[in-house]
Amino acid sequence: MRFRPCIDIHNGAVKQIVGGSLRDEGNQAVTNFASKQGADFFAKKYKADGIRGGHIILLNPSTSEYYEATRAQAMKALLAYPGGLQIGGGITADNAGEYLAAGASHVIVTSYLFRDGEPDWENLKKLERAVGKEHIVVDLSCRKREDAYYVVTNRWQTFTRVKVCEEVLDRFARHCDEFLIHGVDVEGKASGVELPLVRLLAGWGKIPITYAGGIGSMEDLENFRAACGGKLDFTIGSALDIFGGAIPYDVVAKL
Repeated sequence: MRFRPCIDIHNGAVKQIVGGSLRDEGNQAVTNFASKQGADFFAKKYKADGIRGGHIILLNPSTSEYYEATRAQAMKALLAYPGGLQIGGGITADNAGEYLAAGASHVIVTSYLFRDGEPDWENLKKLERAVGKEHIVVDLSCRKREDAYYVVTNRWQTFTRVKVCEEVLDRFARHCDEFLIHGVDVEGKASGVELPLVRLLAGWGKIPITYAGGIGSMEDLENFRAACGGKLDFTIGSALDIFGGAIPYDVVAKL
């Protein structure tokens, strides 16, 4: 079980948001924290502390007036910590190589892999041919509906018909190196972990999985550890003191 740090960028600034509040229209999101520091500041911090495998997420679509500012922040972070960070947000087979060349260890992809609510296996194969399985993280972030967790795309705004289950994990795992999975309903709320989802992911456990969402206290982190048996990595965002929260970064950075 390892701590995987994050750098979320929205409207050209490093932010922590409530995940389910993100809307493309008007570039809106409920913001928990907005940093005065650039993305490269956090990348340098993670590098200095020897923490690898964190992720940068671009939260604006390419159609947004803020996209170029958001992307510029992301590129500064990659330059500050080459080989130490993954990047996601608008990744396709056409642009993935550019981010790897800029210093990303992996590209994180969701929406490009789905079409009309179903997996687009051809796009996944295109991405694999472009950059190699070893550089791909598949993001199966999900929301609960009718007692099951379904993958959501387009910055978590659109439900697919794909249920997170062992069969789905098996099939995607043939084409990727890791999974990143947010429990979107609790993302940014520091309200506790999606324990059923954590247990499901830990029970599968065939390649590395990073879970994000709802860890708001050290007690929540211990609940997560107990539920996953130490088999999953984790991200904490707005609950960290470096993002305005109460959990000491210096403590989790040593885990």
